[in-house]
Amino acid sequence: MNFRHLKFFVATAESGQVSRAATQLSISQSAVTSAIKELESELGTSLFFRTAQGMEMTEAGRDFLASTREILEKLELAKGMAQRQSPAKGSISIAATYTVIGYFLPPHLDRLQHIYPNLDIRISELNREGIEEGLLSNRFDLAVVLTSNIANSELKTKTLLRSSRRLWAANSHKFIREGKATFEDISREDYIMLTVDEAAHTTMRYWSLSAFKPKVTLRTSSVEAVRSMVANGQGVTILSDMVYRPWSLEGKRIGTTVTDYEIPSMDIGLAWRKGVEIRKPVASVIEYFNQSYLEPNY
Repeated sequence: MNFRHLKFFVATAESGQVSRAATQLSISQSAVTSAIKELESELGTSLFFRTAQGMEMTEAGRDFLASTREILEKLELAKGMAQRQSPAKGSISIAATYTVIGYFLPPHLDRLQHIYPNLDIRISELNREGIEEGLLSNRFDLAVVLTSNIANSELKTKTLLRSSRRLWAANSHKFIREGKATFEDISREDYIMLTVDEAAHTTMRYWSLSAFKPKVTLRTSSVEAVRSMVANGQGVTILSDMVYRPWSLEGKRIGTTVTDYEIPSMDIGLAWRKGVEIRKPVASVIEYFNQSYLEPNY
């Protein structure tokens, strides 16, 4: 057993699918599958049920997940020990959008606090336009954003993670049972449209590449509202794996499946003003994300 096995296991458990875990880790699906099989063999028990919708954890898997998270967290703390001996000092102002703050940034802020205890990180939540203006006026040193939405030529971006978009439907829906859906079929269903972080604009952009349009019955900025309505069979939606959870607040199941059109990914990463001097505190945060996502770590 090694840390690669544990990391792959956690990614699969949290995403619910080997394909999602592989995308998040930027490795092949076969590497994830092999690691899980090796881990199950060494533990002498099954950690997942394999279903048509993905990977369901067994009772042993749920118990093992809690221990594994604790092990990996302690590893992250240990990796930061050397950096703590000569920690970065000072303050850094970081802007982030709603989706990034809600579904990506919190665990990284916790790790950064442990690695750089003398670094004062100040977070502001704004929409894309506000973040771009703040970077260009030097109100913010750095932003963690959906880089797929950034098009300002005065900003430099670095994508860390590409999150695939898939169709969401109630677990009992025919799309989930059949394991596929065409845009023509989806256009006949009630569609729940998320609007936050320009999601509606992005949605209509890739729908325009097909000959069909979504039958939108509700527009909302609440991801949880979308999740609940989809789980209750009141419509379907297309959203990214990063915000996916296999259940609603009421505990009802949500499944995902692929479509016949290629849907662009939701890309998450960093942005800063071109030509600006990168201060040491900012460089330390950028380097942390580089090591976490862009350098081999298994």
